[in-house]
Amino acid sequence: MLQSFTPVDKEDDLTEHHKLARAQTLESADTKDDKDFTVEETRKVVASMNKKKAPGEDVITGEVFDNNFDIYPKYVTAMYNACLRKGVLAKRWKTAKLIPIVKDGKENRDEVPKFRPISLLNTGRKVLEKLIINRINHHVFPRDIIIKNLYGFTPQRAP
Repeated sequence: MLQSFTPVDKEDDLTEHHKLARAQTLESADTKDDKDFTVEETRKVVASMNKKKAPGEDVITGEVFDNNFDIYPKYVTAMYNACLRKGVLAKRWKTAKLIPIVKDGKENRDEVPKFRPISLLNTGRKVLEKLIINRINHHVFPRDIIIKNLYGFTPQRAP
């Protein structure tokens, strides 16, 4: 089941686009346009996280993360700014807890296609992703540079 849900990347399977994208990840992520995350920006994202969501592999819940942010807002924000400046994601945040769920009406559990995987991500990663998504949205929506028929991950937009 794990092989099906998480196939291994093979160099031979990469397209030119994928090879270019991987090469670009090795370039410096620091540009003159990058602005540090502010404590207030981070506070808003942490506060917006659903505290009842299941935690990832590190078992840190949204509530625990929120409480720690209240105590150490500058340190947490500095951690995210380091990720932004260095263009790195902590190794611990690259893992997920994979939970296979049986699809409705597929009671015969002998075949992998009868399952759908749920990936539980660590809360720290979720916060970083939301900080970055907010920055991207702030850039693309006012400039109207997003594809008109894209609905996923776009706020206040329905088909």
